[in-house]
Amino acid sequence: MAPWLEVALVLLLAWFLGRYGARALNALGRLTPQEGESRFFRLLSLLWWGGVALAALSYLAHALGLPHEPFRSWGRGLSLWLGRQGLTALAILALTLLGYRLVPLLLRGLPEPEGEAHTREAVRRRTLRAVSESALKVAVVGMGGLLFLANLGLNVTALLAGAGVAGLALSLAAQNLVRDLINGFLILLEDQYGVGDIVQIGGVGGQVERFTLRLTVLRDLEGRVHFFPNSEVRQVTVLTQEWSRAVVDVGVAYKEDLDRVLEVFRDEALRLYEDPGWQERFTAPPEVLGVQNLADSGVVIRVLFSTKPAEQWAVAREFRRRIKNRLDREGIEIPYPHRKVYLEEASRPGKEV
Repeated sequence: MAPWLEVALVLLLAWFLGRYGARALNALGRLTPQEGESRFFRLLSLLWWGGVALAALSYLAHALGLPHEPFRSWGRGLSLWLGRQGLTALAILALTLLGYRLVPLLLRGLPEPEGEAHTREAVRRRTLRAVSESALKVAVVGMGGLLFLANLGLNVTALLAGAGVAGLALSLAAQNLVRDLINGFLILLEDQYGVGDIVQIGGVGGQVERFTLRLTVLRDLEGRVHFFPNSEVRQVTVLTQEWSRAVVDVGVAYKEDLDRVLEVFRDEALRLYEDPGWQERFTAPPEVLGVQNLADSGVVIRVLFSTKPAEQWAVAREFRRRIKNRLDREGIEIPYPHRKVYLEEASRPGKEV
C-alpha cells in the first residue's frame, strides 16, 4: 500500500472514531439528570478525541519510520504497550467511570409512582432508588478496580484475601460504621421512613432529602441540612405516614354563648371540608371536640381535621384564617390577655388624701 494512502486511511479512521465517539458521549451528557454531568461528558469527549489522535499519531510514527529517533522510539513503545495491555486497561477505566456516571440515568428509567407524593408506595420507591444508586455505584467502582488490577497482572485472589483480613481488622475499629449499615438496613426493611417523609430525629425536624444505608439527611424549614448516622437514630417521629391530623385550638371570650359558638365552629369546619378547592386534602370529615380548656383569658375550642400526609399545616392555617373572619362577622369576641385592676377610693371620711 502506498504510504500516502495508508496515511489517508489512518487519518480518516481517526476522524470517524473521534467524531462519532464524541457525539455519543455528548448525547449521554444531555440525558444525565444530575447537574454538572454534561460538563463531565464534554470533558470525556475531548479526552476521547485526544486518545484517538494519540493512537493514530503513534501508529503513523511507528509504521512510517519517522527520521527522529526519540519520536520514533516513543511511538513504537506506546504502540507495543497499547497492543498488549494498555488499551484494555484504559478501556476498563473508561467503562468504569462511564458506568458510575450512568447509574442515575439507568435508575431514572424505573416507573414513577402514581398518585400522591407522600404515599407509602411513593416514599418506598424513592428510598429504594436512592439506596440502589449508592449500592450500584460502589459495585461498579469495586468491579472496575478489580478488573483493572487483574489486567495489570496483579494476583486479585491474594489481594481479596488480604482485603478480607484487613476488612475484619478495620471492622473491629469501625464498629459505628457497621452499626450504621445494619440500622439503615432495618429502617429500609421495616419501612420506618423514607425519602420525602417529614420526620423529627433528636429534636430536629425536616424532610428526608437523602437516605443511604449509612446516613439520613434532613433539610429543615430554613433550608439547613442535618446529617444523622443511622446508628444514632434512636427515636424518630414521622409526621407524614399514611395520614396526618391538624389540631386547631381557638379561644373565645367567657361571656359568649358556648352552644352558639360550637355551632359556628361546626358550620365553618364543614364549609372548609366541602370546599372543592380543599376537599381532596381530607381523609375524613372534621370533628369539633368542644371545650378543650378554660384558660386565663378565654375558653379554648378544639377542632380536628384528618388530612392526607403533609397537608395538615396548610389546612390548619386556612381554618384559622376562616374562623377568625367568621367570628368577626358573628360578633364573637376572640380574647386577648388582659387584667382588671381594682383601685381603692382616693378619699374616705376620716382619711387623709
